[in-house]
Amino acid sequence: MTVSKSEYKKMAQKASPGTNTVKNMSMAFLFGGAICTLGQLIRNLYMSLGLSLEDASAFVSITLVALSAVLTALRIYDNIAKHAGAGTLVPITGFANSIVAPAMEFKNEGYVIGIGGKMFVIAGPVLVYGTAASVIYGLILWFFKLY
Repeated sequence: MTVSKSEYKKMAQKASPGTNTVKNMSMAFLFGGAICTLGQLIRNLYMSLGLSLEDASAFVSITLVALSAVLTALRIYDNIAKHAGAGTLVPITGFANSIVAPAMEFKNEGYVIGIGGKMFVIAGPVLVYGTAASVIYGLILWFFKLY
């Protein structure tokens, strides 16, 4: 049986689930905003305990990364992400999830090959290109003396 390109396109569109862009954007906005609001509340808490703005901000990052890593390990973060979409991907919590999730998935392959080898499968390219971009940006600033 031979299927033409137009017939295949119709079959693919019929089989593909539709997306509700307005709903997806709204959920990402709400959940991303909720994560940022949680971060602000945690920062206010740390500052009320006597930490400086700079120290409180650093501890907020640490707290949000740890919280998202624990929620990923308990398989709660993925359930939240199903509804939140990009709202959980964009903040720092998404980065922690992208490291912990592959480690959890491949943990039965051992500590070195499983966890160590697969931990940076998703986050590795982000780290490499982020580091490379920051070096290039730094060199441009240094070359043109823009700092």
